[in-house]
Amino acid sequence: MIYDMIIVGAGPAGITAAVYAARKRMNFIVITKDVGGQAAWSGDIENYTGYQFITGPDLVNKFEEHMKKYAIAVRENEPAIDMVRAGNAVRVKTGKGVYEARALIIASGKVSRELGVPGEKEFKNRGLTYCATCDGPLFSGKDVAVIGGGNSALDAGLQLIKIAKRVYIVNITAQLGGDAVMREKVESSDKVTVLNNTQVTAILGDKMVNGIKIKRSGKVETLAVEGVFVEVGLLPNSVFAREIEKNEHGEIKVNCKNETNIPGIFAAGDVTDIAEKQIVIAAGEGSKAALAAFKYINRSK
Repeated sequence: MIYDMIIVGAGPAGITAAVYAARKRMNFIVITKDVGGQAAWSGDIENYTGYQFITGPDLVNKFEEHMKKYAIAVRENEPAIDMVRAGNAVRVKTGKGVYEARALIIASGKVSRELGVPGEKEFKNRGLTYCATCDGPLFSGKDVAVIGGGNSALDAGLQLIKIAKRVYIVNITAQLGGDAVMREKVESSDKVTVLNNTQVTAILGDKMVNGIKIKRSGKVETLAVEGVFVEVGLLPNSVFAREIEKNEHGEIKVNCKNETNIPGIFAAGDVTDIAEKQIVIAAGEGSKAALAAFKYINRSK
């Protein structure tokens, strides 16, 4: 079966593209690892238009409700692993099959960047995690460390203040980055200790995490914690899109119409080289990509 379109990813960009495609009565499917993407990892959201305050999981529930209204076909737990342009169609391969369509929207978002230190892989999901929203409640009353100093780390810290006994923010740079409002909230909490100019060199533990090795002021120390939240940035989830032109960061290059270098293949959201990575921007880019794909399909027919 050849679809009108395939949408890869179901974060804010992919979901919005799907809603627009459904309203245009396009024959399409969404293939994705999960629903919600990075929005599902977010804690408190105060800058999404229409909501003065909403949590990431609650916003994702709203997105899902919108998709269900249109009975959108979503193939969850099925991330794309390869794609190729074949004549007038695009083929997308997953671990469960191959799908073909006239057009493709890549909205696969980003994935967590790893620390790359000893013990990280061994203790993943054994005290070390990349999602405070998902796993924070497991560390109630415990001492934890958040690795990073940007908005993601600050968001994780704000969530963990409500859960953990003590939160260490381990930041490799001289001062915290991110939004000023979030910085102030983190730094004003008596449950938070900020360690600037500090590098994590190893994750320690036995069966579970029991500490991290850090280097600060030229000295190596051990910090006793039972949880480690890695928030050192994200990488574009674009490896499967081998034929698509990307920038030096691996982000897919798009023009103002969300077109890539290959006709019929569009991209939207954080996987692209758009200047800002925000939920509301990703949603807007998803709508643009769907409308551009709709026009492309009509022209190609």
